Amino acid sequence: MNAIETLAEAGFRVIDAANADEAIDILEARHDVRVVVTDIQMPGSMDGLKLAATIRNRWPPIELIVTSGRVSLGQRDLPERGRFLPKPYDGEHLLEAIRATL
Repeated sequence: MNAIETLAEAGFRVIDAANADEAIDILEARHDVRVVVTDIQMPGSMDGLKLAATIRNRWPPIELIVTSGRVSLGQRDLPERGRFLPKPYDGEHLLEAIRATL
């Protein structure tokens, strides 16, 4: 929840999804999402990396930030234009990653 608070306090409109299925439902219903931040380890029918790949295929303009404290990824492991943000990270690193994608 700290990431949500950090982004909201920085002026971003944040939409929280409990799992990948909910995230896809949100993306299907909204057309104003510009960046998705996802953890690789998440509940639901797919993990965060599969969610990121799905987003890249279905909504190419959306920018992607993938995070994990258990797995380390290289650029070739991510969808095109995806960024990896290792945990733990502080709010400023998250904000830098968001701003860099925009």
